[in-house]
Amino acid sequence: MIETAEKTALAPSTDPLPARDVWEQKMDRATEESGYFHSLGDAHWAYFADEGTTLLVSFETIDEVLARPDQMPLADSLARAHGWSVLTIIADGATWFRDSAVYAFFDRQVDDAFFEDFDQVLFYGAGMSGYAACAYAVTAPGAQVLALNPRATLEPAQSRWDKRDMAARKFDFTSRYGYAPDMLEGAGQAVVIHDPTIPVEAMHASLFRAPYITRLSARHMGDTLEPALIGSGILPALVDQAMAGSLTEHSFAALWRARRNYSPYLRAILAKAEGAGRTRQAMMICRSVTERLHAPSFARRLAKLTDRMTSAEA
Repeated sequence: MIETAEKTALAPSTDPLPARDVWEQKMDRATEESGYFHSLGDAHWAYFADEGTTLLVSFETIDEVLARPDQMPLADSLARAHGWSVLTIIADGATWFRDSAVYAFFDRQVDDAFFEDFDQVLFYGAGMSGYAACAYAVTAPGAQVLALNPRATLEPAQSRWDKRDMAARKFDFTSRYGYAPDMLEGAGQAVVIHDPTIPVEAMHASLFRAPYITRLSARHMGDTLEPALIGSGILPALVDQAMAGSLTEHSFAALWRARRNYSPYLRAILAKAEGAGRTRQAMMICRSVTERLHAPSFARRLAKLTDRMTSAEA
């Protein structure tokens, strides 16, 4: 019995690996021929796929990556169709990428002239990652930047009016790579997209002011723009234009017309109209939607609003 127990103890485990271990192995395989995947301290990873002379630099959380069917960085799919290289910094939670290991990683890229190997570079991110895209763009002078819902800083003395992300105030936003608008100095073109109907979003956006910064409005889409841009199908085109430095207010407006067919946006503006008691405006929205799209829920809502208006006028 003792011998059997010893053999059992020495036998390799057949238990399945934890999901993150499986994912890390997948990232290793994806970059083994050209690129690398390694940890940056205890809370971040760097994923680099070397595919061409155009580089998309992005920032994400591991939860966002693992939630995708392919469990790959979003930038990987955005870049693959073009043969671009990808560098994605992945955070284990809401770190805001405020970590000495991340600072050291970007310091090494500067020392090694890493970004100089690429003809075009775009830093991209949304929310927390939008902040990081702006903050670390300083390491690649001349790079383009596309930031969705970025924060300028969460340093309490400068952003006490923003009560979101209160836990992040434990991080130091005053030292290296700290104040995002200042870190954009030297960028080629930086585009900040935000929802100006949210006061704190508008206040953060107002801090990004320089001749090389373009602020674009995506009204009524809240402080999580990325899912809306993905759902409406326009994020790839935005990234393409931002990479080329050709994303303007006019070109964004042309792309953003896709929101007229995007049901979450349509529901959002309908809810705001009804919440403000603007029944006629709500009816106009429902009528526009039902004339253009197959939208039974809007048709039913239009009928109820029409009955309400008729009763009120009787």
